[in-house]
Amino acid sequence: MQNNVVDINLDNFQQVMLEDSQHKLIAVEFWQAGVEQCEQMAPILAKLAGEHNQDLILARVNCEQQPEVVQQFGVRSLPTVMLVKNGQPIDGAVGPQTDATLRELLEKHLPKPEEALFAQANEIMLTGDLDRAALLAKQAYDLNSDRADIKYLLADIYVQQGHIAQAKSLLETIGLVDQDHNYQRLLGSIELAERAADTPEIQALQQELAGNPDDNELKVKLAVQLQQAKRNDEALELLFQVLKKDLNFGDAKKFALDTINALPAGDPLASQYRRKIYALLY
Repeated sequence: MQNNVVDINLDNFQQVMLEDSQHKLIAVEFWQAGVEQCEQMAPILAKLAGEHNQDLILARVNCEQQPEVVQQFGVRSLPTVMLVKNGQPIDGAVGPQTDATLRELLEKHLPKPEEALFAQANEIMLTGDLDRAALLAKQAYDLNSDRADIKYLLADIYVQQGHIAQAKSLLETIGLVDQDHNYQRLLGSIELAERAADTPEIQALQQELAGNPDDNELKVKLAVQLQQAKRNDEALELLFQVLKKDLNFGDAKKFALDTINALPAGDPLASQYRRKIYALLY
């Protein structure tokens, strides 16, 4: 038997329904031997319980053997599934159910997949492992790109990593209703980082390039400075301009690929410029 499937009786009723339900969702299955609809639904519930081993307990109640438990829940029809959380019934279904309807019922109350990733990313960010935190936060974002709290977390990590353009792009997708103190805090951090990234060296090279717009050597020098200031999108655009004219110009190709490989995991800028450069190569 799966370790998250338990047969309920009066001895373990309180442990499962009152104590275990504080930490996990309890799916109470009321069944009876010989009832065809119960026997058809039992393997479906067992399969779903196996898919959610960490977050769900399937508590099976044999209605013939445990009439007192049945009475406590007021069950009058079989099969019946009841969901219990924090010691209280919160949802349920009476009568035969399909895999799809049972899955929908459970998923309304089970933790969303992005929740664990979001929590892990928060914890790991505090330890200073920003690369790992960014990877987890990006996975959470990919699962649910509508959640403002996930966007704020990922943007915060990007700012700390110095990936200002990525952080700025994320903030631009946050609607007015979700713009709280985190929004203002991160906007301020981005503004400070942008000022710091506009170094005298960059300004001087930009002025020089403005007077010599076809100078590939100047473009590569400026791209190096921009990359060091984490202005990767501008650096890659300059390097791509150079490579379009001369694929083998100096270290432009190597530097472009190094810049792409240094981008955060899942950054669309990386795939965008990989495609562009590979198109030149092949």
